Amino acid sequence: MNIRPLHQDDIPAILDLMELGAPYVRARTTSDYWLYANLFSTTCPVAEDNGQLLGAVIAFRSQDHPDDLYLQDVITDPDHRRRGISTALLAAVRDAGHGLGCRRLYLTSEPDNIAAHNTWTRLGFTNISGDRTVNGVEVISDYKGPGKHRAVYELPLIDTTD
Repeated sequence: MNIRPLHQDDIPAILDLMELGAPYVRARTTSDYWLYANLFSTTCPVAEDNGQLLGAVIAFRSQDHPDDLYLQDVITDPDHRRRGISTALLAAVRDAGHGLGCRRLYLTSEPDNIAAHNTWTRLGFTNISGDRTVNGVEVISDYKGPGKHRAVYELPLIDTTD
């Protein structure tokens, strides 16, 4: 398996891969992925094996809060899950975050996506306290706008060598 930055040539495959994440991951537009590949490739790694895209992370460094690196989408092909692909992709994003001087990774998830909750906590993310709890998951109401309630997770990027 090879972990590398997203490239323009990956756009058709990434669109197909993102479609496999429904209903929680939604494919963006071709022009969105063109922007990601050309402007944010260092924080948008993909995993491939023998020319097949197996997983991807779409992540961005915040312009307003440059210490933050936001994970927009994390996807692994359902036929290749539980093989360390997401872990390897997140390690690449962590490394990029360190290189950019970021202090934390964070992401949001649908409150009913229990599989995602289990994955994030297993990978060391903390579910940030919310204003209510749904199925044991802390949720912040209206986090992404009216009616868009989200579970929010963070992972500090702490350099232990200091």
